[in-house]
Amino acid sequence: MQAANSISTPVPVAWYPTLAVAMVAVGLMLTASFFIYEATSSRKSHSLAKEITTGALASVFLGFGSLFVLLGSGVYV
Repeated sequence: MQAANSISTPVPVAWYPTLAVAMVAVGLMLTASFFIYEATSSRKSHSLAKEITTGALASVFLGFGSLFVLLGSGVYV
C-alpha cells in the first residue's frame, strides 16, 4: 500500500503576511474609490458597470486579503 501524498499549499507560507497587507491595501483603496465615486458623481452620471466592477474587485481583494491575514496569523481555514 502506498503512502498518501501530503497536501501542500500553492503559495509559500512566507508570502502570507506580504499577500495579506498587499491585498487588504488594494481592497481598501478600491473601497475608498467606490465611496468617493458615489459621493461626488451626480445621479445622472452614475455608471452601473463601474459601480459593480469596483465593488466586486474590492470585495475579492478584501476577501482574499482577510484569508491571508488569518493564514498568516496561524488560523488555518
